[in-house]
Amino acid sequence: MTRVAILGCGYVGLELGRQLRGDHDVVGVRRSADGVAAVEDAGFEAVQADVTDAESLAAVPDADWVVFAASSGGRGADAAREVYVDGLRTAIDHFWAREDAPERLVYTSSTGVYGDHDGEWVDEETPLDPQTEKTEVLAEAERIARERPTDYGGHGSVARFAGLYGPDRYRLSRYLEGPVTAGYLNMVHRDDAAGAVRFLLEGDHRAEVVLVVDDEPVEKWAFADWLAEQCDVPFPPKQTKAERLADESLSATATRRIQTSKRCSNERLRSLGYDFVYPTFREGYQKAIDTYLRN
Repeated sequence: MTRVAILGCGYVGLELGRQLRGDHDVVGVRRSADGVAAVEDAGFEAVQADVTDAESLAAVPDADWVVFAASSGGRGADAAREVYVDGLRTAIDHFWAREDAPERLVYTSSTGVYGDHDGEWVDEETPLDPQTEKTEVLAEAERIARERPTDYGGHGSVARFAGLYGPDRYRLSRYLEGPVTAGYLNMVHRDDAAGAVRFLLEGDHRAEVVLVVDDEPVEKWAFADWLAEQCDVPFPPKQTKAERLADESLSATATRRIQTSKRCSNERLRSLGYDFVYPTFREGYQKAIDTYLRN
Protein backbone atom coordinates (compact mmCIF):
# COMPACT_ATOMS: atom_id res chain seq x y z
CA MET A 1 0.00 0.00 0.00
CA THR A 2 1.28 3.46 -0.90
CA ARG A 3 2.42 5.55 2.07
CA VAL A 4 1.76 9.29 2.09
CA ALA A 5 3.53 11.71 4.45
CA ILE A 6 1.65 14.98 4.96
CA LEU A 7 4.09 17.55 6.32
CA GLY A 8 2.15 20.28 8.06
CA CYS A 9 -1.05 18.30 8.47
CA GLY A 10 -3.38 21.18 9.29
CA TYR A 11 -6.67 22.43 7.88
CA VAL A 12 -6.32 20.89 4.41
CA GLY A 13 -3.90 18.15 5.44
CA LEU A 14 -6.29 16.63 7.97
CA GLU A 15 -9.03 16.41 5.34
CA LEU A 16 -6.54 14.99 2.83
CA GLY A 17 -5.58 12.31 5.33
CA ARG A 18 -9.22 11.43 5.91
CA GLN A 19 -9.74 11.08 2.17
CA LEU A 20 -6.61 8.96 1.67
CA ARG A 21 -6.65 6.70 4.71
CA GLY A 22 -8.91 4.01 3.25
CA ASP A 23 -6.64 3.33 0.27
CA HIS A 24 -3.20 4.37 1.51
CA ASP A 25 -1.04 4.39 4.63
CA VAL A 26 -1.11 8.00 5.81
CA VAL A 27 1.23 9.77 8.21
CA GLY A 28 0.42 13.28 9.40
CA VAL A 29 3.35 15.38 10.63
CA ARG A 30 2.86 18.31 13.02
CA ARG A 31 5.21 20.38 15.16
CA SER A 32 3.13 20.52 18.33
CA ALA A 33 1.61 17.95 20.67
CA ASP A 34 -1.82 19.48 20.05
CA GLY A 35 -1.27 19.09 16.32
CA VAL A 36 -0.33 15.45 16.76
CA ALA A 37 -3.49 14.90 18.79
CA ALA A 38 -5.57 16.46 15.98
CA VAL A 39 -4.06 14.03 13.47
CA GLU A 40 -4.77 11.08 15.75
CA ASP A 41 -8.35 12.28 16.21
CA ALA A 42 -8.69 12.33 12.40
CA GLY A 43 -7.95 8.62 12.38
CA PHE A 44 -4.46 8.14 11.01
CA GLU A 45 -0.84 7.91 12.16
CA ALA A 46 0.76 11.02 13.63
CA VAL A 47 4.41 11.99 14.06
CA GLN A 48 5.73 15.05 15.87
CA ALA A 49 8.45 16.67 13.77
CA ASP A 50 9.49 20.03 12.34
CA VAL A 51 10.19 20.50 8.62
CA THR A 52 13.04 22.87 9.44
CA ASP A 53 14.78 20.19 11.53
CA ALA A 54 16.16 17.28 9.50
CA GLU A 55 16.94 15.28 12.62
CA SER A 56 13.32 15.38 13.76
CA LEU A 57 12.16 14.30 10.29
CA ALA A 58 14.03 11.04 10.83
CA ALA A 59 11.05 9.96 12.96
CA VAL A 60 8.80 10.05 9.88
CA PRO A 61 8.64 6.68 8.09
CA ASP A 62 9.64 6.28 4.46
CA ALA A 63 6.96 7.57 2.10
CA ASP A 64 6.10 7.05 -1.55
CA TRP A 65 4.46 10.46 -1.79
CA VAL A 66 5.17 13.61 0.22
CA VAL A 67 2.77 16.53 0.60
CA PHE A 68 4.28 19.74 1.90
CA ALA A 69 1.46 21.76 3.45
CA ALA A 70 3.31 23.37 6.35
CA SER A 71 2.28 26.83 7.51
CA SER A 72 4.23 29.75 8.89
CA GLY A 73 1.29 30.55 11.15
CA GLY A 74 0.42 33.90 9.60
CA ARG A 75 3.71 35.43 10.68
CA GLY A 76 5.92 37.69 8.56
CA ALA A 77 8.24 37.14 5.63
CA ASP A 78 11.18 35.87 7.70
CA ALA A 79 9.06 33.14 9.29
CA ALA A 80 7.60 32.32 5.90
CA ARG A 81 11.07 31.89 4.42
CA GLU A 82 12.11 29.65 7.30
CA VAL A 83 9.19 27.30 6.66
CA TYR A 84 8.40 27.54 2.95
CA VAL A 85 11.92 27.85 1.56
CA ASP A 86 14.34 26.49 4.16
CA GLY A 87 11.90 23.89 5.50
CA LEU A 88 10.88 22.73 2.03
CA ARG A 89 14.49 22.39 0.94
CA THR A 90 15.34 20.53 4.15
CA ALA A 91 12.41 18.14 3.72
CA ILE A 92 13.20 17.39 0.08
CA ASP A 93 16.88 16.78 0.78
CA HIS A 94 16.03 14.60 3.76
CA PHE A 95 13.44 12.33 2.15
CA TRP A 96 15.12 12.02 -1.22
CA ALA A 97 18.47 11.15 0.41
CA ARG A 98 16.87 8.02 1.85
CA GLU A 99 17.47 4.64 0.27
CA ASP A 100 13.71 4.30 -0.29
CA ALA A 101 13.08 7.79 -1.67
CA PRO A 102 9.62 9.16 -2.52
CA GLU A 103 8.27 9.17 -6.06
CA ARG A 104 6.64 12.56 -5.93
CA LEU A 105 6.03 15.76 -4.00
CA VAL A 106 3.02 18.06 -3.97
CA TYR A 107 3.61 21.51 -2.52
CA THR A 108 0.60 23.65 -1.57
CA SER A 109 1.00 27.29 -2.57
CA SER A 110 -1.29 30.32 -2.95
CA THR A 111 -2.77 32.41 -5.74
CA GLY A 112 -1.18 35.37 -3.96
CA VAL A 113 1.87 34.81 -6.19
CA TYR A 114 0.00 36.41 -9.11
CA GLY A 115 -0.25 39.89 -7.67
CA ASP A 116 -2.79 42.33 -9.12
CA HIS A 117 -4.38 41.82 -12.55
CA ASP A 118 -7.13 44.44 -12.33
CA GLY A 119 -9.90 41.84 -12.33
CA GLU A 120 -8.63 39.98 -15.40
CA TRP A 121 -8.38 36.19 -15.67
CA VAL A 122 -5.21 34.35 -14.69
CA ASP A 123 -4.16 30.73 -15.20
CA GLU A 124 -1.06 28.56 -14.92
CA GLU A 125 0.56 30.33 -17.89
CA THR A 126 0.17 33.79 -16.38
CA PRO A 127 3.56 35.18 -15.27
CA LEU A 128 3.92 35.48 -11.51
CA ASP A 129 4.09 38.95 -10.03
CA PRO A 130 4.44 38.61 -6.25
CA GLN A 131 4.04 42.03 -4.68
CA THR A 132 4.93 41.36 -1.05
CA GLU A 133 7.94 39.81 0.63
CA LYS A 134 5.80 36.86 1.70
CA THR A 135 4.44 36.12 -1.77
CA GLU A 136 7.98 36.44 -3.15
CA VAL A 137 8.89 33.67 -0.70
CA LEU A 138 5.98 31.55 -1.94
CA ALA A 139 7.09 31.99 -5.55
CA GLU A 140 10.63 30.93 -4.62
CA ALA A 141 9.26 27.89 -2.79
CA GLU A 142 7.24 26.90 -5.87
CA ARG A 143 10.43 26.85 -7.92
CA ILE A 144 12.17 24.68 -5.32
CA ALA A 145 9.21 22.27 -5.23
CA ARG A 146 9.23 21.84 -9.00
CA GLU A 147 12.98 21.69 -9.55
CA ARG A 148 14.67 20.17 -6.51
CA PRO A 149 13.01 16.71 -6.56
CA THR A 150 14.15 16.28 -10.17
CA ASP A 151 17.75 16.50 -8.96
CA TYR A 152 17.06 13.21 -7.19
CA GLY A 153 15.03 11.62 -9.99
CA GLY A 154 11.69 12.51 -8.40
CA HIS A 155 8.84 14.79 -9.47
CA GLY A 156 7.37 17.89 -7.87
CA SER A 157 4.00 19.54 -8.44
CA VAL A 158 2.50 22.76 -7.10
CA ALA A 159 -1.15 22.99 -6.06
CA ARG A 160 -1.84 26.72 -6.06
CA PHE A 161 -4.81 27.27 -3.73
CA ALA A 162 -7.34 30.07 -3.97
CA GLY A 163 -8.98 31.31 -0.75
CA LEU A 164 -9.90 28.37 1.46
CA TYR A 165 -13.28 28.08 3.14
CA GLY A 166 -15.26 25.32 4.78
CA PRO A 167 -15.95 24.06 8.32
CA ASP A 168 -14.77 26.64 10.88
CA ARG A 169 -13.85 29.04 8.04
CA TYR A 170 -17.11 30.20 6.54
CA ARG A 171 -16.81 33.70 8.08
CA LEU A 172 -20.53 34.37 7.66
CA SER A 173 -20.57 37.41 9.94
CA ARG A 174 -17.87 39.09 7.87
CA TYR A 175 -20.17 39.15 4.83
CA LEU A 176 -23.57 39.39 6.51
CA GLU A 177 -22.65 42.33 8.73
CA GLY A 178 -20.25 44.17 6.44
CA PRO A 179 -19.14 46.58 5.35
CA VAL A 180 -18.10 44.57 2.30
CA THR A 181 -15.34 46.01 0.11
CA ALA A 182 -15.53 45.67 -3.69
CA GLY A 183 -13.34 43.11 -5.46
CA TYR A 184 -13.30 39.51 -6.60
CA LEU A 185 -13.35 36.39 -4.46
CA ASN A 186 -11.51 33.30 -5.73
CA MET A 187 -12.43 30.39 -3.48
CA VAL A 188 -12.14 26.65 -3.04
CA HIS A 189 -13.80 24.52 -0.39
CA ARG A 190 -11.45 22.69 1.95
CA ASP A 191 -12.75 19.32 0.76
CA ASP A 192 -11.94 20.16 -2.87
CA ALA A 193 -8.53 21.58 -1.94
CA ALA A 194 -7.73 18.23 -0.34
CA GLY A 195 -9.46 16.35 -3.15
CA ALA A 196 -7.37 18.10 -5.78
CA VAL A 197 -4.14 17.19 -3.98
CA ARG A 198 -5.32 13.58 -3.78
CA PHE A 199 -6.12 13.73 -7.50
CA LEU A 200 -2.62 15.02 -8.28
CA LEU A 201 -1.02 12.29 -6.18
CA GLU A 202 -3.03 9.39 -7.55
CA GLY A 203 -3.15 10.42 -11.22
CA ASP A 204 -0.78 9.45 -13.99
CA HIS A 205 -0.38 13.05 -15.12
CA ARG A 206 2.64 15.08 -14.09
CA ALA A 207 1.38 18.64 -14.22
CA GLU A 208 3.94 20.98 -12.68
CA VAL A 209 1.48 23.64 -11.51
CA VAL A 210 -2.29 23.40 -11.09
CA LEU A 211 -4.58 26.18 -9.96
CA VAL A 212 -6.99 24.84 -7.34
CA VAL A 213 -10.04 27.10 -7.46
CA ASP A 214 -13.74 26.49 -8.02
CA ASP A 215 -15.73 27.23 -11.17
CA GLU A 216 -16.92 30.73 -10.39
CA PRO A 217 -14.92 33.67 -9.10
CA VAL A 218 -17.50 36.09 -7.73
CA GLU A 219 -17.62 39.79 -6.97
CA LYS A 220 -17.68 40.30 -3.21
CA TRP A 221 -20.77 42.55 -3.27
CA ALA A 222 -22.71 39.98 -5.30
CA PHE A 223 -21.59 37.17 -3.01
CA ALA A 224 -22.55 39.10 0.13
CA ASP A 225 -26.00 39.92 -1.26
CA TRP A 226 -26.57 36.29 -2.29
CA LEU A 227 -25.53 35.12 1.16
CA ALA A 228 -27.83 37.65 2.82
CA GLU A 229 -30.75 36.44 0.70
CA GLN A 230 -30.05 32.83 1.60
CA CYS A 231 -29.83 33.69 5.30
CA ASP A 232 -32.92 35.91 5.16
CA VAL A 233 -31.21 39.04 6.46
CA PRO A 234 -30.89 42.56 4.96
CA PHE A 235 -28.15 43.23 2.42
CA PRO A 236 -24.97 44.32 4.20
CA PRO A 237 -23.43 47.79 3.82
CA LYS A 238 -20.87 48.11 1.04
CA GLN A 239 -17.87 50.26 0.31
CA THR A 240 -15.73 50.90 -2.73
CA LYS A 241 -12.03 50.19 -2.71
CA ALA A 242 -11.35 53.92 -2.54
CA GLU A 243 -13.56 54.26 0.52
CA ARG A 244 -11.83 51.35 2.25
CA LEU A 245 -8.36 52.59 1.35
CA ALA A 246 -9.17 55.97 2.86
CA ASP A 247 -8.85 54.36 6.29
CA GLU A 248 -5.44 55.55 7.48
CA SER A 249 -5.22 52.74 10.04
CA LEU A 250 -4.93 50.06 7.34
CA SER A 251 -1.75 48.05 7.41
CA ALA A 252 0.42 47.81 4.31
CA THR A 253 -0.57 44.15 3.97
CA ALA A 254 -4.29 44.96 4.12
CA THR A 255 -3.84 47.78 1.62
CA ARG A 256 -2.14 45.53 -0.92
CA ARG A 257 -4.80 42.86 -0.43
CA ILE A 258 -7.57 45.35 -1.18
CA GLN A 259 -5.74 46.65 -4.25
CA THR A 260 -5.23 43.14 -5.64
CA SER A 261 -7.91 41.85 -8.01
CA LYS A 262 -7.98 38.84 -10.36
CA ARG A 263 -10.13 35.96 -11.48
CA CYS A 264 -8.52 32.52 -11.32
CA SER A 265 -9.31 29.83 -13.90
CA ASN A 266 -9.59 26.13 -13.04
CA GLU A 267 -9.59 25.03 -16.70
CA ARG A 268 -6.43 22.96 -16.31
CA LEU A 269 -7.66 21.09 -13.25
CA ARG A 270 -10.99 20.46 -14.94
CA SER A 271 -9.29 19.31 -18.16
CA LEU A 272 -7.20 16.81 -16.18
CA GLY A 273 -10.46 15.25 -15.02
CA TYR A 274 -11.04 16.49 -11.47
CA ASP A 275 -14.72 16.66 -10.47
CA PHE A 276 -15.56 19.18 -7.77
CA VAL A 277 -17.65 18.23 -4.76
CA TYR A 278 -18.53 21.93 -4.43
CA PRO A 279 -18.27 23.48 -7.92
CA THR A 280 -19.24 26.96 -6.68
CA PHE A 281 -19.83 28.86 -3.47
CA ARG A 282 -23.56 28.07 -3.76
CA GLU A 283 -23.01 24.39 -3.03
CA GLY A 284 -20.10 25.03 -0.71
CA TYR A 285 -21.93 27.39 1.64
CA GLN A 286 -25.19 25.45 1.86
CA LYS A 287 -24.35 23.63 5.10
CA ALA A 288 -23.28 26.87 6.75
CA ILE A 289 -26.49 28.57 5.62
CA ASP A 290 -28.61 25.69 6.89
CA THR A 291 -26.88 25.89 10.28
CA TYR A 292 -27.37 29.67 10.43
CA LEU A 293 -31.09 29.36 9.69
CA ARG A 294 -31.54 26.67 12.36
CA ASN A 295 -29.96 28.90 14.96
